[in-house]
This record gives sequence, structure tokens and C-alpha cells, in this order.
Amino acid sequence: MTNRYRLLVENAKQVVLVCSNGEKYLKSDGMQHLKIIENGSIIVGSNGQIEAVGAADTIKADYSGASFDKVIDATGMCVLPGLVDAHTHPVWAGDRVHEFAMKLAGATYMDVHRAGGGIHFTVEHTRAAVASELVISLSSRLKRMMQTGTTLVECKSGYGLDLQTELKMLEVIQRARHTLPINISSTYCGAHAVPKGKTVAEATEDILQVQLPKLKECMDKGDLQVDNIDVFCEKGVFDLTSTKSILQAGKDMGLNINFHGDELHPMNSAQLGAELGALAISHLEEVTDEGIAAMAKANTAAVLLPTTAYILRLPQPRARDMLKAGVIVALGSDFNPNAYCCSMPIVMHLACVNMRMSMPEALAAATINAAYALGCSSSHGSLEVNKDGDLLILNSTR
Repeated sequence: MTNRYRLLVENAKQVVLVCSNGEKYLKSDGMQHLKIIENGSIIVGSNGQIEAVGAADTIKADYSGASFDKVIDATGMCVLPGLVDAHTHPVWAGDRVHEFAMKLAGATYMDVHRAGGGIHFTVEHTRAAVASELVISLSSRLKRMMQTGTTLVECKSGYGLDLQTELKMLEVIQRARHTLPINISSTYCGAHAVPKGKTVAEATEDILQVQLPKLKECMDKGDLQVDNIDVFCEKGVFDLTSTKSILQAGKDMGLNINFHGDELHPMNSAQLGAELGALAISHLEEVTDEGIAAMAKANTAAVLLPTTAYILRLPQPRARDMLKAGVIVALGSDFNPNAYCCSMPIVMHLACVNMRMSMPEALAAATINAAYALGCSSSHGSLEVNKDGDLLILNSTR
């Protein structure tokens, strides 16, 4: 009986594996020397996982009697792993175009926030939107991400700040997970801002006593699949004490800790994340040397967001210092109403130009390391046997 497979991509000028020994992540030197097969082929099995990858002649000989649902001749082309976007806020209604003029006139992120704009503006519109509207807009945004090469994306809630809307957002993400051909890592971010009319203590209490117990109930019943917990740890938002209690409660529920830290002020978020065993911390524009060292020791990934530094005119994240210290550096688009970028190739470009990362480093950060930041590097982020067959074929030789 002839074995049948879903896909054969043959005779590629290069097949960029990224890594080939089951690495969960790459650091410093490893990010500079990616695994590449010259003149290679790759086979995806009927289960959607990579069956084989190797030299074209070897694959042709080993699978001479096999049949394929689809064959792609990639002569003169380059095959890459699907890109991974490790930080997005794609579920929301309304827009904040008017805030761009405020920023151009010199307003800071927190100036806009205090004026009732920013997250609170989006919260009002997202609370008012019906789920079907949010599904349509989310689907459109995710399709645009797929068109630029993203095959795994982290999607946050966080524009509800109350139980009803946070659950609505997570349900919208859940629906997208089941209806679109893109892999999703779902994040509960109920602590994205302190709701109007509440203190930090009151907001923290609501999350710990109301929102998280209900979320756990929904997860236990199988109604929702949520993977990560996020808190915006920042001056004027959630302090270290509140952040720690919320993140620990989420970890106790089985969620990965993956949160906003050290963005606008040095909050010692990196040290807190390392202490809690956080899988990842995002932003880190204001991280200290001590925070970098703590993250390196704890293998907590740094999800750097060059679009945020660009649009808010913030200091660039210290990518080179982190790489030198042995931090696992990943990338994300930070797609949101404030930083409307769907394209991981643009993020990689900004990482190279503004954060002085090399091209191999940026690719590793947008594949295997971004997958690690989402707890998915065993199935995504490189072209290795038994991983998901998410791949890009570029009409380019390298």
C-alpha cells in the first residue's frame, strides 16, 4: 500500500530549520548560527505535522513510492517556519486615530491615559460592542496577520476590565481558534488597567475574588481554553504587590505567566517575573541590569515590541544587552489600537534597524523564541519532524 502525505515542498534553495535538535529556545550565539539545509525538501504528513525534512536527493530517494495531496516545486526559493507573534491585543471596537495628533503634539502615553483616552477609550467601545461584531473584526485582523506570515499568534483580552466583557473577549478568541486556520495562544488580561471609579486594591480584589474564579469555572467545564495570564505592571496602573498576587493566582490555575513589565518606569517587574517563574515578560524598555540578569538566570523570555518604542517615542528595548547577558529574546507586534501593526516582517525589520539585532537573531526571535514565550516551542517555531507543518515559502533564494 502506497503511503500518502499532505504536502511535499521540494528542491528549495534553502530550508531554514532555525534549529534541529529539539531546542526549546536559542540564546546569543545560537541565534546567530541558524540551522539551514541547502537544496532541501520537506514533507508534511496527513496529520498536519512534519514527516521529514532534509536534502532534496535524500527525501526523493526515501519517499520514491509515496504519493502527495500537493507538491510544490520550490526551486530557487526559501522555506521558513511560520512566524510567531508573541504579543497582540486584537479584540476591540472603536479606534484611537485622534490620539495620534495628541502624541505628535507631545502628549505621553500616560497623558492620554489620564485624559480618558488610551485603554479606557477602547474599553467603553468594546463593552458596547456585541460579540458578533468583535468576531468579524478579529477575523479580519488575524487574516491580515496570516497574509504576512504569522501562523501562531498570542491574543489578549483586556479591553473589558469587568467580568462580562472579559469573558466576551475570551469567547471571541475561542471562536476564532476554532474557525480560522491560525494557531492561537489565549491570554486573560483583566488587569490591563484599573477601571474608572475603582482603586487598585478594589480592582485587584475583583480580579481575585470574581473574575479569576469564574474564569477557572469556565475552563474546568471546557467552555474556554485560556493559556496565559497578563497584568500591566506600571506606575499608576498595577503596582508590584497587586501584580504579584494576580499573577500567582493565575499560575495556581495552571496559566502561564506572561505579562507587561518595566515599560514606562523601572518597576522591578523583571525581578518579580523571574521570582514567580514567569514564562515571559513584554516591553522592558526600562528594565534594569539587575532585571536582565534575573531573567537570564530564570530563562524568562523577553518579548520585545519595537513598534511600541517607535510610536510612543520610548527608549528602545536593550536587545543587545539582553542577548549578551543570555536572555531569551523574542518579538511581538503589540498589535492594538495604539500600535496598528499586523506584520511580523515589519517588526523584525524594526528590531534590526532600531534595536540593532542581526537578521538571524530577529528570525530566531520571531520563531522558536516567540514560540517558547507562549509555551509552544515543542510544536512551533522551527522546521523539525513531528512539529506542526506551518511553513512559509518565499520567492527568494535566502
